[in-house]
Amino acid sequence: MLTAIIDYESGNLHSAHKAFERMAAEADAGSVVVTSDPEVVSRADRLVLPGDGAFPACRDALVSSSVFEALRDAVENKARPFLGICVGMQLMAKRGFEYHETEGLGWINGEVRAIKPDSQRLKIPHMGWNDLIVAQEHPILKDVNSGDHAYFVHSYQMNMGDKSELYAYVDYGGAVSAVVGRDTMVGMQFHPEKSANIGLQLIANFLRWSP
Repeated sequence: MLTAIIDYESGNLHSAHKAFERMAAEADAGSVVVTSDPEVVSRADRLVLPGDGAFPACRDALVSSSVFEALRDAVENKARPFLGICVGMQLMAKRGFEYHETEGLGWINGEVRAIKPDSQRLKIPHMGWNDLIVAQEHPILKDVNSGDHAYFVHSYQMNMGDKSELYAYVDYGGAVSAVVGRDTMVGMQFHPEKSANIGLQLIANFLRWSP
C-alpha cells in the first residue's frame, strides 16, 4: 500500500512525513512518500493534503500544481481515502472567506470563515492544545474519546452546512470544527503529527481505514 503526501509547496511536510512513516511501519501499512508527481498520486492507495498559510494562496498553489487533476480524479472518481490537514482540510469546503471569497474543492458542505469566540479573553489565532468533543462515531476516531486533546494553530474554521459531516469539534468560545468528512474523505483542522499519542492514533486509524 502506498500513501502519498501531496507536495504543492504549501505545507510543512517534514514532520508529517516522519509521523506517517512511523505509523505506517507500526501498522504494517506499506510505504509513505512525499510527492509532486501526478503519476504517483494517481496510483497511490491513500492521499494526504497538508496546508499552511492562507486559504486563497493554498488554493491557488494546489489548483496550479501538476498534481491537482490527478488528486481530484483519485478522490472524486477512484474514491481513494483522503485526509486533509489544517488548510488542507479547509480546502475541502465549498468556499473560503479569508481576505476575499475563494472557491474551495466543494467536497464538504461548509464555508471557511474567521473564528469569532464569544469571549474577548480568547485570543485569535486559536493556538495550542484543546480538548476534542466527539460528535459521532467514525472509524477515523477509533480509540479517540471526548477529552482527548489535539494541537491547533488557526484563525479560520469550517462552518458546517451539514452536521452529519462533522465528526468532532472543540469548544473555543463556541464550537469549532475539528474533524469533518464524508464517504472516503476526512479532514482534521489540527495537526495530528504534532498532537502526541492521540495524533499518532488518528494517523494509524487513517492508514488502516477501509471505507
